[in-house]
Amino acid sequence: MARPRLTPRVQRRAALAASGWIALAATAFPGGSPLRWIPVLAFVVLAPGLALLLPQPVGLRPGARLEALALAAPVSLSVATLTATALFLSQAFSLTFFLVVLALFVTVASVLPGVPLPAATRGAVERDGARAPLFRRRAAGGGG
Repeated sequence: MARPRLTPRVQRRAALAASGWIALAATAFPGGSPLRWIPVLAFVVLAPGLALLLPQPVGLRPGARLEALALAAPVSLSVATLTATALFLSQAFSLTFFLVVLALFVTVASVLPGVPLPAATRGAVERDGARAPLFRRRAAGGGG
């Protein structure tokens, strides 16, 4: 019986879902070790945003890929800030619990379709040569 092949899209989503658990496992290393802080930092700064933005139902155009990557870090940091604030306010903050909550969030978000991006729907660069005019002419009566 032939085994079904995993598409690159499914592989990327699985790697994204596993990244949080890898970052959580990296906390077992000593405190100042780069083997600890590099995976944790990369996960917190990129993974939540990538999980929300990248699993698009249709392939992204080149401009939309750039838009998704540019938005990944600010979205990730926003999710991490909201999570940390909620944990601080509930007096339950610890690095382990913070990473578990974010890893659960990324795992669930990587299974769901991504948030629609404007450049993905309209195209970041018009390829047919038709460009919209930079300025519209005003009507004869002036108006605003």
